[in-house]
Amino acid sequence: MTPSLRDLFLASLKVGCLGFGGPAGQIALMHRVFVDEKRWIDEPRYLHALSFCTLLPGPEAQQLATYVGWLLRGVTGGVVAGLMFVLPGAAVILALSWLYAAHGDVPAIAAAFGGIKAAVLALVFEALVRLGRRALKGRRDLAVAIVAFLALAVFGLPFPIVILLAALAGAAWGGQGDELAGPATPPRQPGRGGALGAAAVWGVLWLAPLGLSALLLGPAHWLTRVGAVFATLAATSFGGAYALLAWLQQQAVEAQGWLTTAQMVDGLGLAETTPGPLVLVNQFVGFMAGWNATGGAVGWAVAGAAMALWQTFAPSFLYIFAGAPYAESLRRSRLARGALAAVMAAVLGVIASLALWFAGQVLFAGSLELTWPWGARLIVPDLRAFEAVTAVFALAAGVALLRFKVNVVLVILGCALAGVARWLLA
Repeated sequence: MTPSLRDLFLASLKVGCLGFGGPAGQIALMHRVFVDEKRWIDEPRYLHALSFCTLLPGPEAQQLATYVGWLLRGVTGGVVAGLMFVLPGAAVILALSWLYAAHGDVPAIAAAFGGIKAAVLALVFEALVRLGRRALKGRRDLAVAIVAFLALAVFGLPFPIVILLAALAGAAWGGQGDELAGPATPPRQPGRGGALGAAAVWGVLWLAPLGLSALLLGPAHWLTRVGAVFATLAATSFGGAYALLAWLQQQAVEAQGWLTTAQMVDGLGLAETTPGPLVLVNQFVGFMAGWNATGGAVGWAVAGAAMALWQTFAPSFLYIFAGAPYAESLRRSRLARGALAAVMAAVLGVIASLALWFAGQVLFAGSLELTWPWGARLIVPDLRAFEAVTAVFALAAGVALLRFKVNVVLVILGCALAGVARWLLA
């Protein structure tokens, strides 16, 4: 069934407003809405789209939303789905950025965020369980996921290398016979010519604000530098949000001096506990760059946030409109199906490593750093700093989600109230 643009808009807006839990939670939520509830696309096509988006630089969850919209309603549907996935969270982050910059740390709000982090941890693990049931179709897929997890969490291998090795192994094995289950073409097959034309338009739109800033303000102006840094990041940020955090920390804090390390960590906390992609932390960085550079001028801070937001997410439309028509034809190639199936399994390993990292951040107040003989660093939680109350919150949220199928919003609100109650009692 092909939905109307209105139905696609409302479903995408729902995903954008409820997309807590980072990429894992958002991917699972989109599966629930587009595949399970609406039945607009079949499962093999959804997993194929996810595997393709994982190979692209930038936020894979937003690219997946754009891909699904493109499948259902062409270029217009892709723009609608992609924008609605980002804008609700962007509006929340903008408001919180101003509140943070203007009024500092409010204890009650910090306590609510502490409770929400427990819910987010439960959401990530729920997403891991849901996706694992669908993507792991045999021992081979499980082995790929485990190897990818160990490669990232223990040996510290770069994400692109892990994905490349998984794709090569999958191509050598070949695709499974049931991979083409469902219709051979999407409900609405957009033409390649129109999509490529839209990609060219988006390429111009992506770089236009950066060029305009350089022309009017000069290449050395802080706003131009914000655009240049995030444009570069969007073109090279393979491996998802967590993979780019070290590079962003280096650029925003050490190289450019836009904000302090403490402010960077606080921005990441805001992005982790609000709907939308985790890379909305880029918008917070842009806001703080403008705020600190101009002595608290709200207009310039909003301009910095807008520049960072546009340079981060606009390229995704270019990548999807240029690549999706060819990615659909790959479903008929046995080698490509095998490669993408292995990539999907490796992505589960990546999500598992991120879930473990996030659990360490939420459940432990401190951490220890271990250095392996080959130079890789392993961050392990300090067992003496275990947050038992937060663990109880996370466990309760997980039981509510997995066992009793409680609505995501109710779980998040419940954890937020629990966090505030904990603060009041303390």
